[in-house]
Amino acid sequence: MPQESERVEVLDDLKEAVRVFQKCKQCSLLMPEVRMNLVYSINNPKTIKDVAAVDGRITVVKDYPKAAGEVIFGASDHMARLIVELKKYDPEVRAGINFKFDKKLLEYIAEYCAKRNMKLGRIDRTKEPVSVREENGMSMPWKVKNLVEECGGIVPKIFYETEGWGKEPLFVLVGKDPTSVVEKLLDITGGYIQWMKTQG
Repeated sequence: MPQESERVEVLDDLKEAVRVFQKCKQCSLLMPEVRMNLVYSINNPKTIKDVAAVDGRITVVKDYPKAAGEVIFGASDHMARLIVELKKYDPEVRAGINFKFDKKLLEYIAEYCAKRNMKLGRIDRTKEPVSVREENGMSMPWKVKNLVEECGGIVPKIFYETEGWGKEPLFVLVGKDPTSVVEKLLDITGGYIQWMKTQG
């Protein structure tokens, strides 16, 4: 497939996934302070310019998730670099979304993953060496390498980053395409809301 037609297809698929996501009012409950972004890469991404995302991220407007801008290539930094790096370990990972982290949500997602025999990954940012943190472009390779090693050589479909130096802790959900990622997040959100009702 010529790269240009592949890029058009990536944009179309991501736009559709964002459209579906914006209809999920419940997903606003998972909005982190840094906002969300849903990203999708071409088959062989080399840089963030090969990863499509929502320009300005996804925020909350009138209680619903709302894309701040257009879906374009190069609109994401952190999530795009994460996908590019993850793909070196798992070629099927092309899409991802970030969402808020808290202890209650961690408790639920740990149960969710256990019931489905899914690996729940963790990136402990307190272990990140100062030399890595201060050198431009080195942090993401370090984080992903440690994540994969902690998970026995596989890329987990859901993982979280602990709080780091001035960094908000976050969950990340990844998959082969944005539609499946959104569907999984909708499933997690619905289950979490029901689970919270049982917690008193």
